[in-house]
Amino acid sequence: MKKVFIAGATGWVGKELSKSIVNDSNYALVGGLSRSHAGENLAKILAINTSPIPLFDSIQNAIEDIDFDILIDFTTPLIAKHNILNTIDKGRHVIVGTSGLSNQDYEQIEDRAKKRAVSVLAAGNFSITAVLLKKFAETAAKYIDQFEIIDYASQRKVDSPSGTVAELAYSLSKIKKPTVEVPIRDTMGNKETRGGDINGIQVHAIRLPGYVLGVETIFGMEDEKLIIKHEAGSGVAPYLNGIKIALAKMGTFKGLKRGLDTVMDL
Repeated sequence: MKKVFIAGATGWVGKELSKSIVNDSNYALVGGLSRSHAGENLAKILAINTSPIPLFDSIQNAIEDIDFDILIDFTTPLIAKHNILNTIDKGRHVIVGTSGLSNQDYEQIEDRAKKRAVSVLAAGNFSITAVLLKKFAETAAKYIDQFEIIDYASQRKVDSPSGTVAELAYSLSKIKKPTVEVPIRDTMGNKETRGGDINGIQVHAIRLPGYVLGVETIFGMEDEKLIIKHEAGSGVAPYLNGIKIALAKMGTFKGLKRGLDTVMDL
């Protein structure tokens, strides 16, 4: 039975993920990180009928006090990087659900993970339909030279682009950089309206009430276009199945993998 620790255990995803882990006989939830509830019992907070699950205010205190095999992080970018590197240094596996980490952050994480020979899986989105969007978009990019990405999220999301879009732009850029017939620097008027350059791909981020998370990749060719879109609702159920897939893969590879699809048979 693998021992799991959740950073962000009382957050939107963390609460339901904690319940899911407790109900899975393959894993034991041994602790969590929650600065607002440090020192409390997660089982009591979530009304889970199980042994006490201690909550900590820092990953250092958690590592010193309890033993765990896998960290699942759903926090914020700065906190996540700190949690991830400290966990790797202790020779433990990590699943990253936090968005907003940069390519430079992941280069450092990858280097550290290889040195410690642990598994780190970072997924901007654990939803199966989001994984399929990424896979379909990668296939389309092999045949179509011009494409852009639209990133949808609520007005309260502070990071841009979303982790889903950051991973998508990263993976598509490995296939090709899209052709831009009019370079952005030559755009007349307000150049910012053409979006931001993420790994050589134009990304447009929308932040408005009514959205939870959405990704739209638009491919254009002469007299035709292809639109691939993923939209998420307000529940966390779509992400739980993907996280379970990730958990099962911990320890089966060494170093960093980016994207749930990298450990799935697609």
